Amino acid sequence: MALTLTPLEKYPLVSPGDDIAQQIITALENMQLGIKAGDILVIAQKIISKSENRLVNLKDVVAGTQAHKIALSCDKDPRLVELILSESNAVIRTKPGTIIVEHRLGFLCANAGIDHSNVKARNGDSNEWFLLLPVDPDHSAQKIREKLEIFYKCTLGVLIIDSHGRAWRNGIVGTSIGVAGLPGLVDMRGKKDIFGYSLRITTIAAADELAAAASLMMGQAGEGIPVIHVRGFPYKLRNGSIKELIRRKEKDLFR
Repeated sequence: MALTLTPLEKYPLVSPGDDIAQQIITALENMQLGIKAGDILVIAQKIISKSENRLVNLKDVVAGTQAHKIALSCDKDPRLVELILSESNAVIRTKPGTIIVEHRLGFLCANAGIDHSNVKARNGDSNEWFLLLPVDPDHSAQKIREKLEIFYKCTLGVLIIDSHGRAWRNGIVGTSIGVAGLPGLVDMRGKKDIFGYSLRITTIAAADELAAAASLMMGQAGEGIPVIHVRGFPYKLRNGSIKELIRRKEKDLFR
């Protein structure tokens, strides 16, 4: 089966309180894009965070002692560093311009996923507004999935993605941060290869593979494509979670 990814066109700008599920339904209906059981909607984290009002103005942030200390070594505004610390379990590495942390959700990322691009000021200086990741992306994905399934009367998947760097390669790539109705990991252990050999350690980060594909179509700048409709996902849908994809600390060789 072919894997088909279709961007939802003319998606509106999102504001706090907006109903993302309803916006997706409206966009799908405007495009006359029929929905079938097994389809997946991949959603950019940014519109989820905006709808959940995860916007913060630095003027409302007071930097503590640790934030001031780290800010000196990484050349960042101490107030932004304070925000990063508030969203993190631990600081892993610092260098000028970047702080690598264990996010409170468990995964490693730069600057706790706090973003400044495509963030429009509600008032005041746009340079001081920042956007945090959703509080619980799995829950956000599940709420949207439930509304879509009620409307379309079929089983669907929802994936929330962000752009993250990787410890062993240059560049960013689309990565799952919220999963509902599809597998995070697909366990292939025990399956036969084409020569009859039984796989022993192979597990596939299926949600991340799909996130990377969708991210290609979303773009990273001013494309304005925050939702991708997917048909032909090659694995059976099931309840999933971002927790499947997070490597335990004792097995993380890059810390």
